[in-house]
Amino acid sequence: MQSNRNNSLAPISINNWRWAYFLDETIKKFSIFEPIPYPINNDFLFRESFFGSSSNPKKVILETWGLKTKKIRQARCACLQAGETTSVMNLVISPLNKYDLPFFGADFVTLPNGNLIALDLQPALKDDINHTQYVWDKLKPIHANWQSKLPSGGDIPAEAKQYFSPAFLWSRIPLGEEGDKLISQIIQPAFDQYLNCFLDMVRDAKMLSQERSLKLLNGQKKYMRYRAEKDPARGMLRRFFGDLWTESYINNILFDLK
Repeated sequence: MQSNRNNSLAPISINNWRWAYFLDETIKKFSIFEPIPYPINNDFLFRESFFGSSSNPKKVILETWGLKTKKIRQARCACLQAGETTSVMNLVISPLNKYDLPFFGADFVTLPNGNLIALDLQPALKDDINHTQYVWDKLKPIHANWQSKLPSGGDIPAEAKQYFSPAFLWSRIPLGEEGDKLISQIIQPAFDQYLNCFLDMVRDAKMLSQERSLKLLNGQKKYMRYRAEKDPARGMLRRFFGDLWTESYINNILFDLK
């Protein structure tokens, strides 16, 4: 299969991709910010492979969507579909360090044993009250409303906690009718509210001093290094696309702030 995608803003072409609603909403809501494509090499815009037995091969497709705006350094989404059992959306929105803004992160994953849901506005400087308090004040009521309607996702590693806010929405949702209902009735409106909250902050953000910008940049780089080193999708991507391509994708596309 060949892809007609020639830049990162071109529409995703994966048929029946589980998480299409969420990327579609992101694209709609970013339209007012005059986005332009984020530069992504063609080898990462579209990637196809096969897995399983030679007698019954299954296709895996990965496409990468991306943009940038006056205040957003990179918004990018890794979209993957592997056979009928695995579907992934990994969306990270990275603000320019000239603005005191959090990261927006959404990891939605369908695996043979269920759906994993992770949604947050993630701090670059968790111990800096000027960076965090206004975000958490807005986000905590939204989180409390939706998390109470979802099963827990369980514990997260201690080393990861510095990269999540107190409003981290985290759940493991079953497959089938029950899970589909939770995704349409809880996850979709929760995502919309988190994204609206983030984009309101982007709209209102004022440029920082150079000293403050450098502090934010250092925090953002630390976040990106951690995400690149600990990316839980690394094993799956290596299995589908090989080690060299995967390492280049993770370090030069997904988490490219050095």
